[in-house]
Amino acid sequence: MDDTRNLVDEYKGLPNEQVFSALSKKRSPLEIAIENVEHDFNIGSIVRTANSFNVAKVHIVGKKKYNRRGAMCTDKYLEIIHHPTIEDFLKTQKGREIIAIENNTSRAKPLNDKKFVQASTLIFGSENNGITPELLSFAHDVRYIESFGSTRSVNVGVAAGIAMYEYTRQVIF
Repeated sequence: MDDTRNLVDEYKGLPNEQVFSALSKKRSPLEIAIENVEHDFNIGSIVRTANSFNVAKVHIVGKKKYNRRGAMCTDKYLEIIHHPTIEDFLKTQKGREIIAIENNTSRAKPLNDKKFVQASTLIFGSENNGITPELLSFAHDVRYIESFGSTRSVNVGVAAGIAMYEYTRQVIF
């Protein structure tokens, strides 16, 4: 039977556990945190993109877990941790630089001049309200993605992909 999973050839035919194990041996040190993102599709898109960049972990912070449909089963290949509170999440972040991707604060600086360190965690917030002020207060750095059209921001899933790429370009390549 053909393996119809969306996997690169070297993982075709392997059980999910073996794919997870093989990817774990070469994970990026990058971690992603998603706080109170409302739309399952956006959470799934971020998880799928995190898999594509082979990030170490995805943290889901806040009240809501997510419907895995949008991740297209890629959540089977990376570690996803749900934290009901910000405090719970922060306990996992010792020694890491927390970078908020947020455009709705005077602290924000352009992403294009960010110099990433290896132990980085990117945080993304709600489509409507952004990252909560409480979590934002713990961010070591706040960055926004420059926009050149008439809208001031991109979709949170797109923003996550852009930021993960920039981290990977600097730290991994």
